[in-house]
Formats: sequence, C-alpha cells, structure tokens
Amino acid sequence: MKLRSRSLTSLLLLAASFAPARAAEPLTLERIMADPDWIGPPVERPYWSLDGGTVFYSSRRKGSPVQDLWRVPAAGGAPHRVAPAELSSLDAAPPVFDRERRRAAFVRNGDVFVRELKTRKLTQVTRTPAFESSPQFAADGRQLQFRSGSDWLAYDLESGVTGPVATLAMTKDPDDKKPGDLERMQLRLLATLQQERADRDSLKREAERLRSADPTRAPLPVYMGDDVKLERSTLSPAGRWLLVVTTAKSYDEGRAGRMPMYVTESGYEESEEERTRVGRNDPAPQTLWLVDLKTRTREKLAYAPLPGITDDMLASVRAENERAAGARTPAPTKSDSTATAKRDSKERSLEVSAIVFNPQGSEALVRFTANDNKDRWFATVDFDKHALRPEHRLTDSAWVNWDYNNAGWLPDGKRFWFLSEESGWSHLYLKAPGSPAAALTRGKFEVTLPALSPDGRWLYALTNAEAPYAYDVYRVPVAGGAGAPGGAGSGVPERLTRLQGVNAFGLSPDGSKLWVQHSSTHTPVQLAVASSAGGATRELTDTRTAEYKAIHWPEPRIVAVPSSHGAGPIWSRLYLPADTTRLHPIVMFVHGAGYLQNTQLQFPYYFREQMFHHLLNERGYIVLDMDYRASQGYGRDWRTAIYRRMGTPELEDLIDGVRWLAREHHGDERKVGVYGGSYGGFMALMAMFKAPDVFKAGAALRPVTDWTQYNHGYTAAILNTPQVDSLAYARSSPIEYASGLKGALLICHGMIDDNVLFEDSVRLYQRLIELHKDDVTLAPFPMERHGFEHADSWLDEYKRILALFERTLR
Repeated sequence: MKLRSRSLTSLLLLAASFAPARAAEPLTLERIMADPDWIGPPVERPYWSLDGGTVFYSSRRKGSPVQDLWRVPAAGGAPHRVAPAELSSLDAAPPVFDRERRRAAFVRNGDVFVRELKTRKLTQVTRTPAFESSPQFAADGRQLQFRSGSDWLAYDLESGVTGPVATLAMTKDPDDKKPGDLERMQLRLLATLQQERADRDSLKREAERLRSADPTRAPLPVYMGDDVKLERSTLSPAGRWLLVVTTAKSYDEGRAGRMPMYVTESGYEESEEERTRVGRNDPAPQTLWLVDLKTRTREKLAYAPLPGITDDMLASVRAENERAAGARTPAPTKSDSTATAKRDSKERSLEVSAIVFNPQGSEALVRFTANDNKDRWFATVDFDKHALRPEHRLTDSAWVNWDYNNAGWLPDGKRFWFLSEESGWSHLYLKAPGSPAAALTRGKFEVTLPALSPDGRWLYALTNAEAPYAYDVYRVPVAGGAGAPGGAGSGVPERLTRLQGVNAFGLSPDGSKLWVQHSSTHTPVQLAVASSAGGATRELTDTRTAEYKAIHWPEPRIVAVPSSHGAGPIWSRLYLPADTTRLHPIVMFVHGAGYLQNTQLQFPYYFREQMFHHLLNERGYIVLDMDYRASQGYGRDWRTAIYRRMGTPELEDLIDGVRWLAREHHGDERKVGVYGGSYGGFMALMAMFKAPDVFKAGAALRPVTDWTQYNHGYTAAILNTPQVDSLAYARSSPIEYASGLKGALLICHGMIDDNVLFEDSVRLYQRLIELHKDDVTLAPFPMERHGFEHADSWLDEYKRILALFERTLR
C-alpha cells in the first residue's frame, strides 16, 4: 500500500505542475481530428529474430493504410525498414521449437518454414495455395507437424518428405453401409455373389495389412459422418491421437438481417448480411471426439464427468421472470448467486474453447466454456479409457470472464499452469493432473498475458500490482515463489520493469531478454528492450513527429473518486482548466466497451478524445473520465456489478463523479454534459433518460439503445437471453426510459455500423418523435462503420459535440 500511495502522490504533484497544452498554434478541432499521421504511428506486432539479436515490428506508412516491416538491433541503433528483397530470408512470429531447441518452425504467408538455429539454414517446407497453420514438432523430434485445411501433415526432417498423418472426411464411411433387404436376399440365394463379396473383403484386408506395415503409405481418412461440421482439430505430438471438435450440420444458427448501404462505388444501393441478434439462437453445442489414428476409429467424449454439467444455473432467474409475468410458480429455495437446481438432468451445451497437448503428447488439457456463461472447466483426457478427467471448475453466478483463462504445460509435461479469477482477481495457478491446484500469485491485482520461460522455471506476466492504473512486467518462479519478494510461496511477483505503461512484452528465444511495448499518456506505443531478470530498459523507437513532440501536453490527474454506494474508489482521469477558482461547467466522458480500462498511465485508445478534453479545458470546462463499475482491471466484483442491470451501477458512479467535482473542484452542478461512444453512448442515453435533472446535455455516439438488438456473445453473458430474462433487458435498455428525456440530445451513428447497428439509433429516434421530445438531433454518417475511419467524419462529429456543449452548458 505504501508503494501505491507514494506513486499516486508523486503523480498528482507532477500533474499540478503542468500548464495547459501550448503549441505553435492554438489547439483546434481540425488538428485534433485530423488523420493521426500528424502524431506518428504506433509500433505494432513486434517479434524477435530467432537469434535474439533483432526485434522486428510493423508501422503504418505515412498517408497510407500500408504497413511496413521494420527491424532494430536489440543492442540499440537506428530502426531500418525491411526491403521486399529481404523478406524471404527472415524469421516470422510466432515460432515453435523442438525439445532440444536446435530447430524452430514458423508460418510465413501461409507456408511453413524450418530454421536450423546453429547453422541458420532456412528450409521452406510448403509452397501451396492453401494456408498452413499450427506447426509443432513431433515428440520424437523427427517430424514437423502442421495443419492444412482440415488435414494434418508431417514433414520428415531427415528425408524431407511431406505427407498426411491425419485426414478427416466429413462423410459417412462407405464401408459402414448396411445391406438392404434385396441385397441380403441376393447374397443368401446366389453363391457366386457370396464368393465375389468374400474375395473383395480378402483383398481389402490384405491392402489394409500392407498399408499398416508400410510407413511410406499415406493413411486412409477418418470418416466423421455427414451430419457434422468440423470446427477444428488438434494433433498429439506423439502422432497417435487427434482431438476433433464438431457441431451439428442441422443446427439453425438463427436469422441474420440485411444492412443497406447507400453510398457505393456502383451508384446503386447495396446491402450486406448482418449478425444474428442475441437470443435468436444460442451458440451451436460443440462435441469433442477422440480419434485413434492407429485404428482409424473415433469416439465421442462424454461431458458427464464435468462437475455441475446438469446444473440449471438460471433456475432462479427463470422463476423471477415467471413471477413477474404472472405465472404461478413456487418461490426458489436459493438466491440468484447460489441457485443450481437440476432441470431434467439435461446437460448444458458447451464450447470447446481450447485444447493443449503437452510436449510429449501423453496428456491433453481441454478448456470447456458453458454456453450459459456460468462455468469454465479444465479437463484432461484419459486416452486408455476414452474419457475426460475433470481438473478444475470455475463457476460465476454472473458470468465467467471472457479473458484470464489462459493455460499451458510445463516442459516436463507433468504439470500445467492456468489463469483463474476464482479469488476475485486474475491469478496464476499450477496443477498436476489429479492433484489440487496451487496459487502462484495472490493479491488485489490482475495478472494477464502469462508467458513461460524457455527453461520452464519462470512465468512472466503483465500485472497492475503497483497500482490499478500502472502496468509492468513481473515474473514468478514456477517452483512456487522462491526468489520472489516476500519469500517462498508469498504470491508476490517480482517486478522487472518500472515503466508503468506497458502494453505487452515478449521473451527472446533464449529467455534472456524482453521486448516491451509501452506508452505514456501522450506518447503512442513504442518499443524498448530489457533483461528478463530486471533492470533498466533501453528505448528502441520514437515514432512521434516533430510537430506532435513540440506540444507540451498537460498530464490529466489520476484521482480516486469516492463511491456513495460502497463500491470503493472509482479511479478516474481528471482534466482541469488553468483557472480553478470559479465555477466551471462539467463534461463527463464515458469510455466504450464497458469492459475496458481507460484510467491508465498509457496512451489511451481514446487519444482524440483526450486532446478534445484539453481543448475543453482551454474553454473553461472540467472533464472527468471514469472507470465506472464494469471496467477492466479492478477485479471480478467490479466487473460483474452490472449483471442483469446494465446502466444502473455505472450511472451511480457518474453521478458520484459529478457530486465530487462540485465539492472538490468548483464544478457547476447546474451545467453538466455527458458524452461517449458505443457503451459510452449507451451510458450517455441512460444518463439523459434516467437522471435528467443531473445531465443537461448529452452526445450518444453509435449507442446501443436496445440490448435485444445486440450480439449474443457479449450480451447473453451479462443479461442472459431475452427469452429467459426479459426483466434484465427491460431494466437495461435506454429505449425503455426515453420518456425521461428533458435536456438536449445529439445522436451520431455510422450508417454501415456492423457492430451496433444504425437501426438502434433510428428506432430510438422514432420513439423520441412519438414522445414529442424537443432538441433531439440524429446525425447519420453514410460511410462509417463502428469505429470511424475518415477524418472528415471525426471532425463533423466533434464539431457537433462541441457546439452542443457550448450552446447548452455555457
């Protein structure tokens, strides 16, 4: 706690010393909303050369969507743009290594390559129109296995021969055809036909015997049946087993709409297919098959061993909705958080969300996710018994996190590590099959992006252990904490970088170095290198333009706004005008995605909005950007506070922010505006409709107005489905509260938005017309999708937002 307090105090003192932004010319909307070329491109997709001497990265070419590949020496030096003639000799990411780390393999442009690490010899394994993927070295080190389409192939490292090792046919086995009545009669009556059948069977058995004895022959296909669709498959490095995931061909995926497009190259109106709406059909249940490649047989793996597979996790939700609808049902015996009543002992449908074999091919770890979003299981496979062995179950009465479910094997193949949110925070665990799991990290912070060192001794990760808003690279010994601060088993990871704004990192092939992607409040993502044991970092890039660097940007303050609802501190970014002695109008910015963290010491996703906030400061506004409940980075309880009531806890937090600004920073409670995009647009509507006496003006950009119109994956996790939980949708959809609007409302939406559909805003606008609401503007953008791409549209949108606030709040 001392470290957090000291860092926050230093940050506040530093922020207080800055004056508002000053540049050669006044800050203007035209400059802020221009193509971000004027800022300089971020460093993207870095990766190591296999010798660890060079870091490659991609960067966008000025004035073009084209990205170039760059290389920079890890020891320091000027970055160099890679010429097209150099590409054929380069390594690509991500590489895989054999167990002795003598060879590495990777895919480049859809083809497979192998590099001998000692001699640097590069061998191209494939050159095909198909797209090869998933390279892995066989357990015996003699082959490189990879996938091509639905088939698995192997490249013999000695002979150079490539051939199939597993071929899947999504048809019936022709030899399984059952004779009909007429065929059986013919064979019973006619001896010649009987003899011909016997001869064919003899020839087939002999061909099969010769094929089995001849390793140079390609294997016959495994027939999966004509009633299933292949989702994916994973091959054991030992080459014996294949795990296959399928869905039923007959499954109805639900109706998709059509989205009209009015501004087109053809000059005619056109349309494209939209996504399916939430609840129109649940995700297709997935089946897991164990295929024995030696016998060419397949067996469905039963899900019955998974604990709780038949639990009805929505029993109390159904009962509540039925009572609300007037149905006569008995009261539930358990609360929403514990109800697990059995319902006809029916298994819940699952997604097979990950399959990982150990390096030896002797164990497979499978991750399952329940389609009702309430459970995540890890299980291993008993190959002898053709059965699943449950290893770990994570249940959440709200929904299991979309993230923080990574897992992998240690090099010895006897233990696996995984992330779990079971403590209320994302942490690392270690487990041997059949044994209890041991926590490697503990505390009120999040562990993300774990990576195992090549020697298997360390797990590296990105965490915010210092403070919720500060991210750095840490590591923890796989042995259980020995060597880490606090002593063995303390659960406190060892800090390696002190940048506070790390976005991602990557270990060098020998494990001695890290490339680090990092940024700061006004510096886009750059690249640095550091020792994997900790110490100083060496900067490798600075892609900012001279024009952008010439501006001395003020730092927004990171503040902890107290919650009047007992939720804990609401971490926020505060933008103050230079004059803090008089009353100032307030603008509340609401970040999008819901589950996103914007209060960080990093270059924000909303960098245009950040510059806009500085412009608002120059015009006398106070701006507050809050990580309201639902935001990422603050643990499970913060994330799930919105379960079945989206828009309620977040609005409470926004109002707490307004009251705090009035108490502490001369904010004028009579002049409060709110704006945001996507989820932020949804919240702007909720604020304007549900708290019209607090929020006088709002700009809702590409907003969700009715959650029944959004996608399934996101919405069903938080609100269940409309068919099961109509109460949650009614209490969470702004269109239900539109009658509460009193102030001025601006709605901006791209007309070809394929995420939040333009239809959302059109339906709400019609509703507001029918309610006779005044001062409502709908601004459509004919050539924009969800994330605007054109500078003209950005400028037009923010001119409207600024004009709204200037007219209504000043």
